[in-house]
Amino acid sequence: MRSAPNETWSSLTPLLLGVSVLSAACLGNIGDVTDGDDKGPTGEGSSAQCAAIQPGNSPMRRMTRVEYDNTVHDLLGDTTHPGAGFIPEEVSLGFNNQAEALQVTQLLAQQYLEAAEKLATNAVADLGSLLPCDPATVGDDTCAKQFIETFGKRAYRRPLEPSEVDALFGVYGAGVTTKDFQNGIRLALEVMLQSPHFLYRVEFGMPDPSLPDVVALSSYEIASRLSYLVWNSMPDDELIAAADAGELATPEAVAAQARRMLDMPAARGAVANFHRQWLSLDTIEEIDKDPAIYPTYDEALKPLWTAETEAFFDHVVFDGEGDLEALLTSMMNADLAAFYGITGPTSAKFEKVDLDPAERSGFLTHASLLALNAKTNQSSPVHRGKFVREMLLCQMMPNPPNDKEIVPPEIDPKATTRQKFDQHSADPYCASCHHLMDPIGFGFEHYDGIGSWRDKDHGFPVDSKGELTGTEDVDGTFDGVPELAKKLAESQEVRQCIATQWFRFGYGRKEADEDACSLQKVDEAFAAAGYDIKELIVALTQTDAFMYRKAVKGGS
Repeated sequence: MRSAPNETWSSLTPLLLGVSVLSAACLGNIGDVTDGDDKGPTGEGSSAQCAAIQPGNSPMRRMTRVEYDNTVHDLLGDTTHPGAGFIPEEVSLGFNNQAEALQVTQLLAQQYLEAAEKLATNAVADLGSLLPCDPATVGDDTCAKQFIETFGKRAYRRPLEPSEVDALFGVYGAGVTTKDFQNGIRLALEVMLQSPHFLYRVEFGMPDPSLPDVVALSSYEIASRLSYLVWNSMPDDELIAAADAGELATPEAVAAQARRMLDMPAARGAVANFHRQWLSLDTIEEIDKDPAIYPTYDEALKPLWTAETEAFFDHVVFDGEGDLEALLTSMMNADLAAFYGITGPTSAKFEKVDLDPAERSGFLTHASLLALNAKTNQSSPVHRGKFVREMLLCQMMPNPPNDKEIVPPEIDPKATTRQKFDQHSADPYCASCHHLMDPIGFGFEHYDGIGSWRDKDHGFPVDSKGELTGTEDVDGTFDGVPELAKKLAESQEVRQCIATQWFRFGYGRKEADEDACSLQKVDEAFAAAGYDIKELIVALTQTDAFMYRKAVKGGS
């Protein structure tokens, strides 16, 4: 397993006292399980082993729907969000930005075409704002070429080659011949918005004869990687200017830009995007609860649950509390205060409130995650335990066997949920996996299927004692989620898992053996920064995996 220095964890703790865990496969005895492809590299390596540049794979990455909408907003000022109407991306490793899963189907290509047509038509309606020049002053063709060069540089996130300018100028000319100057600009714009150089992050790098197996990325390619990591969008003028000046060739310069960018509003949206996907918050709208079982449930609570968790993460990551107060507080508004049964805000505005630390401590106790990981009519120790295994320990549980019908126990008014699920331990066919999930999930039993606190389950006192097994450093018993969260917050395995999750999201791919040194560097920087999430993101920009790519054989 990967290891990192044992440092303080002040900035990370607020997140952990409200998150989950990532897990391993189960074969009866967790010690017998091999990581295989689910776990990736060990991340261990001496400084000598890490002396050589090892960038890992660098697949060409297509923009996601969120990235597309952010980019056309920053490029054109568009606020129509056309990408939201594109077919959804395939989710891999819990994220929708994994390069290998981002295929372009015939339908998506048609959607790109239609979006480009609408965007271009809207843009040329105000040529004065779109063009960098006055065609009446410099001439139509001269102004058109200036537009192609300046807009193309922003759209392709690099200067255009002369051949590209000539080709686009030819498209413009055809549009002028067909109709007029405005039509020519519109057609050239449409072509750029459908180009692979716009839709993908195409990286040729700068080949170096002294490094035949790896290629250093150009300043423009680094700028693009930076902006889509930190902002989920295109580079701004300052970042492009830094690339123009060749100022992104050193890790120090890249880190300085990353920190500048993390202080800007766009970074909050990108970090929220990570957390929405990592915790599956986007699926809250799909859940359904039985009103006969939960009379206090209302469909209007679902967006509030999501907003609470997002506000909590935004506060912890960007407002820099990370102290005991932050660990024992949450964000909510009047409706949520009523739902939780506490005295709190009286308006729709989200505010910090003091909560009973024995009941609510961090986002592991948020209704969003508790309701997501429960059944329609009951809590689910299985789903909650699996959530902890897979979201904070990076231990992926195998799917149930295809030849086994999975039927959750029926509601029994004469038994607690814990008692009903004891059948998993009694059935040898189920026990091999469920002994890794259920004992963790039992610790959540003070929360019903919609995340409300309960002292009794069907009239019987709730037993929230749980146990962690098969971990590197937090095996042992606990009583309730707040105690579980404290154990997880002190775990190196959890810290490394969070770094790994950000690696997958930030690089758009799964970690591989060649990434061991990059992961080790990220772990060490994360620890040195006191497990600060913003500094974790900066650390992702300092690795071989970020600054280089493998050379493609054949000279491509």
